[in-house]
Amino acid sequence: MNTPPHKRLTMQIKYALLFSILAIFFIAVLQVDLFEIAFAKLGLTPQESLLLLIGSLVGSGINLPLLQLRNREQGFPVKVVVQKVILGLAPKTLSDKVIIAVNVGGCLIPVGLSFYFISLQLIDPIKMIIGIMAITLLSYKSSELIPGFGVGMPIFLAPLSAALLALVIDPEHAAQLAYMSGVLGVLIGADILRIKNITQLGSSIAVIGGAGTFDGIFLTGLIAALLA
Repeated sequence: MNTPPHKRLTMQIKYALLFSILAIFFIAVLQVDLFEIAFAKLGLTPQESLLLLIGSLVGSGINLPLLQLRNREQGFPVKVVVQKVILGLAPKTLSDKVIIAVNVGGCLIPVGLSFYFISLQLIDPIKMIIGIMAITLLSYKSSELIPGFGVGMPIFLAPLSAALLALVIDPEHAAQLAYMSGVLGVLIGADILRIKNITQLGSSIAVIGGAGTFDGIFLTGLIAALLA
């Protein structure tokens, strides 16, 4: 006996939904495993890794305003208007003010962890300065202003460069050096050094370490540590 078309369609939808749920589950498990491996390479215990992971995930939704600048952008190009108003990719009101904020999970936590590694004095200060300055320069040169979006740069460029550099100059503490270089280098080069230009973006808010506006510093550091 043949199954009616509407029942076949219903079954296909159910199978597709089940497959999507399973796929999301396995991707989430894989990401958590990768995070745990990265944290372990940094010398953190499973309890500390879990606490940092939860804090970063929860903190990713928290932006703390730092200061407010006047938006110098007078006329918005067609691309920005389409992004903001038609596609809904950004706030529909084009504000003349820009709020500079920091993301707790994507900036404050990884920066705090970086300073913790610095306090341990595991790495020679000269090597640390070389690593951070190199990624800072790379991030500044490779990043660009994207109107209506933020500061963008190739996602794997900084992590790969930080990992390779750390393996060359300090193989014994490569993971920690790669993490610090990736986090602080991107923060300084792609974010802080470009704050003076942020008022040209046509955005009402620029979030340091937040996905969608500035780069995800948290992920940059973890990927660098994982590769080192």
